[in-house]
Amino acid sequence: MTRKVHKPFVVAEEKDHQVIWLGLDEAEAEKGILANQYLVVDHGEAVLLDPGGYHVFERVYENVERLVGASKVVGVFYSHQDPDVAGSLNLVADFFPNARIYVSALWVRFLPHLGAAAGLDFQPIPDEGGEIPVGKTALKAIPAHFLHSPGNFTVYDPVVRTLFSGDIGAAVFPENQWYLFVEDFEEHAKYMEGFHRRYMACSKALEKWLNRVERLEIEVIAPQHGAIMTGENVAKFLRWLRSLAEKGVGADILP
Repeated sequence: MTRKVHKPFVVAEEKDHQVIWLGLDEAEAEKGILANQYLVVDHGEAVLLDPGGYHVFERVYENVERLVGASKVVGVFYSHQDPDVAGSLNLVADFFPNARIYVSALWVRFLPHLGAAAGLDFQPIPDEGGEIPVGKTALKAIPAHFLHSPGNFTVYDPVVRTLFSGDIGAAVFPENQWYLFVEDFEEHAKYMEGFHRRYMACSKALEKWLNRVERLEIEVIAPQHGAIMTGENVAKFLRWLRSLAEKGVGADILP
């Protein structure tokens, strides 16, 4: 992939509230699948979502420090335990000292194996979900178990109606191709289908998550891999997932 550095971008905002995508260096594809990191800022406080692995941490930290200051980060959220999500935990402990760590209660005993435990303020999220306070509001942790992790959560921002969907909505781009926003959904779906059919555990789990999120007012879907969906592509994506669940995913299609 040809190296190109993309600066942080404000995905959604309303008064003293912002959702910021934290940039990308396309050369990161040489060290692993490209991943998105997001920062939610409300009235001067911030929550960092899925900060990523070791090799992207320098970029993530420098952008957060420049945008709001590391001391303003009051929470770090991990959707699940994978290294592309949580691999920089030992650095988070050092560089975001005021942050509480929000993660499924299932993974609290496992994450110290990444090399950090002392001094970390873990806030276990129960299976039924919970809230992540930031500024004058709170993000909503929505259960997404077995999609693809048995302890998995997505996050809803009610202020700007943004759903951080983690690996749900992930896309694997062909070599030398990348874009931040989905324009042609039907074309983009080709980059999502293989991942979802393999990594989503089963149709029942996918349907349960859809039943939860379809009740929400959603204007933006921001996945951890791939591209952000807005406008009519939000509804198209949710319909596409329904169709995929009907066909079967994961254990439903094992040979």
